[in-house]
Amino acid sequence: MMTHSELIRLVLIAGAIGGALLSLIAFLLSKFTRDIVGRTLLVTVLSAAAGAYFGFALIARPAAIWGLIELLQVIGFGVLGLMGWRGSAKWLALGWALHPIWDFGVHHLGPGRDFAPVTYVFSCITFDWVVTAYILIYYRGANHRAPNPRR
Repeated sequence: MMTHSELIRLVLIAGAIGGALLSLIAFLLSKFTRDIVGRTLLVTVLSAAAGAYFGFALIARPAAIWGLIELLQVIGFGVLGLMGWRGSAKWLALGWALHPIWDFGVHHLGPGRDFAPVTYVFSCITFDWVVTAYILIYYRGANHRAPNPRR
């Protein structure tokens, strides 16, 4: 039987691998189609990762305020993603960099731990940081906006 620390180590590794796979797919889409296609994938997955916590809250039915808090974080991460979709990729990187803070602070240390699966919380941490690193490396110095395909 696996200990708790062994499980955490395993999901941290799995999260990093998942983040690397997403980053590879986003890179290939950006490189071989158009940049906006890779960014669209990154925004979509960031929104889905935030949305999962809203889903966990709906299923667990904690106090009503938690549903609202989780909905607000989905909107917040969605806004950051959308700002980085056509604007500076730094906004997208910021969304991915802040999401692990939500994961760990609210859903491991805080009251959200009552309804968020520990495996999701910890795999998200490394997944998100790997994707953040990809965005910062690929778009290094990226104050530029995503190219307009109509130009």
